[in-house]
Amino acid sequence: MEKVLKDFVQELREDKRLSDNTLESYTRDIKKFLMYLAENNLDFKLVRKTNIIAYILYLQKVGRATSSISRSIASIRAFYKMLLRNNIITKDPTLNLESPKSEKKVPQVLSVQEIEKLLSLPNVSESKGVRDRAMLEILYATGIRVTELINLNFDDINLEIGFIKCSGNKERIIPMGKVAIEMLKTYMFDYRDKLLSNQQETALFLNFHGERMTRQGFWKIIKHYASLADINKDITPHTLRHSFAAHLIENGADLKSVQQMLGHSDISTTQVYAELIKNRISDVYKKTHPRA
Repeated sequence: MEKVLKDFVQELREDKRLSDNTLESYTRDIKKFLMYLAENNLDFKLVRKTNIIAYILYLQKVGRATSSISRSIASIRAFYKMLLRNNIITKDPTLNLESPKSEKKVPQVLSVQEIEKLLSLPNVSESKGVRDRAMLEILYATGIRVTELINLNFDDINLEIGFIKCSGNKERIIPMGKVAIEMLKTYMFDYRDKLLSNQQETALFLNFHGERMTRQGFWKIIKHYASLADINKDITPHTLRHSFAAHLIENGADLKSVQQMLGHSDISTTQVYAELIKNRISDVYKKTHPRA
């Protein structure tokens, strides 16, 4: 079984479309699924559709979120497709297996005033504060994901024309505003060297060890400023991405351009922000128009 799991992980690694986070999630999902099979004395090669449905019901019973269950099913599908390709099984038990329908969550968005409050909190008279402010500014200015933020290298920034290069699953060039450019300039040329411990380090954003900032490290940073801001919303790195998209659309940006900047493969994902703005406008109308 361990060899099969190892082969599965290797195939996932070779699939350039999958991010590191997705790869980790799929691997974790399959390990849990195989553990469930072992506990129920089931051979993974003899699994039938009914066994997978029983596993889905088990996940629901233990309180797993619909989105998490849907991803587990996607992982199991990928696993059995690999087994079929390698002639380990003759029939795919996941064929015609339906994922539970999940409600589309409305993204949590900050107002412009809340963004201003959050971004003003880092102390820009010290290295840490300048770095933190630069990271927050770049997230809101470009809408990139936290993984893309921490993977930025010094050479990915073009301050002269005001663009950053994101080299994720799909490379994309994203413009930045004047405020983000100025903050980045200050960090890159006045403060980054104070954090640097190895001149060979290519990472743009560094921790106190002079190494590349980690995902967990940035989560702690944003949670720290979120608590100081005293904003009654659950603020995560993705909140700035959501706010970036919503504010662009609210101010007249077309969906196609926003889709390209966010790196969405499907425009329906971007459409959520347009619906959010429509609902907000409707609420404002109902609250303020005398004949609403």
